[in-house]
Amino acid sequence: MTTPRSKASTELTQTRAGGPVQVFYQKPGDPRHATVARGRGIYLWDTDGKKYIDASSGPIAVNIGHGNERVAEAVRIQMEKVSYASRFFFENEANSRLADLVAQQAGVGYERVFFVSGGSEATESALKLARQYAVVQGQASRWKVLSRNPSYHGATLGAVAISGDPVSERMYGPMFKAMPKVPAPFSYRVPEGHTAESYAMACAAELEATIVREGPESVLAFIMEPVGGLATGALVSTVDYCRRVRDICTRYGVLLIFDEVMSGAGRCGTFLTSHQLEGCEPDLVTLAKGLASGYTPLGAVLAPDAMVAAVSESGGFMHGYTYSSNPLSCAIGLAAVEETVERELGKNALLMGARMRSRLQEVQRRRRVLGDIRGLGLLMAVEIVVDQESRGIFPGSVNAIGKIVALARERGLLLYSRRTADGLYGEWLMIAPPLIVTEEEVDTIAELLDDTLQAFENTL
Repeated sequence: MTTPRSKASTELTQTRAGGPVQVFYQKPGDPRHATVARGRGIYLWDTDGKKYIDASSGPIAVNIGHGNERVAEAVRIQMEKVSYASRFFFENEANSRLADLVAQQAGVGYERVFFVSGGSEATESALKLARQYAVVQGQASRWKVLSRNPSYHGATLGAVAISGDPVSERMYGPMFKAMPKVPAPFSYRVPEGHTAESYAMACAAELEATIVREGPESVLAFIMEPVGGLATGALVSTVDYCRRVRDICTRYGVLLIFDEVMSGAGRCGTFLTSHQLEGCEPDLVTLAKGLASGYTPLGAVLAPDAMVAAVSESGGFMHGYTYSSNPLSCAIGLAAVEETVERELGKNALLMGARMRSRLQEVQRRRRVLGDIRGLGLLMAVEIVVDQESRGIFPGSVNAIGKIVALARERGLLLYSRRTADGLYGEWLMIAPPLIVTEEEVDTIAELLDDTLQAFENTL
């Protein structure tokens, strides 16, 4: 293999009008678009003065909207006190206050909170806490973490190992031990002979069969999103499915982990989506994104006091990060959660989510490429199809999602999208504006989406 160093060059290959740009992007040529200048509410402006609606809250993160003055003031106050102090030497007030508020909002069973720098770190932390707890409970044989196929739980190698993504597994598989997967209970395309309800129960049955096949004594946990993110396009797991999963996990002593990185912090109408799923409360919950509303990297693991106590008494949690519970991030998170709670943004998410669904259904009646509409609160997605009758998926050569996103951007509408596993599971646009969105803004988003899809259909 030719090493990068042998090809090293001092040539600055990527330039802009102002000079060289040496930022490392995910794809050649990114970012292809204008430079952001400012944000306020659900809007962003670029340096040319063009205005955009942030209709997906970035990557479904900016729950309280851009330019929030409460957060800005919290940053100023905390920075005047102390920006960083290691948790190895000090507790800090912002960490304590945020943990208390999050635990209060989460409710019984989630008395302890461990703060990290994002969703991937939250996943890693939850897995390590689960494993250490099993060991101190005398169940060291438990190490396998089951998940759904498809699924996404983060970008670190540990998180990729438990995610159901064949593309990532082909690339990084030799670097980790892939964990067992069970089918996700899709509701739009189901196997022949099934309804959405019967298929969900079949998926739950497959979870039990997999636990038995792997050996219950070896299975540590099952992780799932109650409302899916980019792997399943806002797929809502039904109460009956979740209750069955909860019963199976309890029967075999398997910990149930809810990944609420996208769905939590009020986005789906309640602080935790599990609050709407009576009878299927998870053992651990991960949060991120809306927890600090994108104002700083922040994630969290929510755990019961008994679990944390058992690990603490055994010598402590063998895990941590440089920025765990740092004062500045916690102060920002505290301001964001206070804003969410005091302004009852969860309630607005439910109200505006219902309005959004109604407006999207109107668009669906006019646009043959708009297939399914799904989601809960303001975590919604629309699936793009060849036509509604066949529910067919466009071939990759069409680049349907890429074209639609570009057409939307031209119209001042920013949409987050995904073509999962090279289209094996479909492709969709996430419709998830900040939770402060108004009725008029919901209507504008739907109108711009309608215009965008019409423009795309005209290219076919």
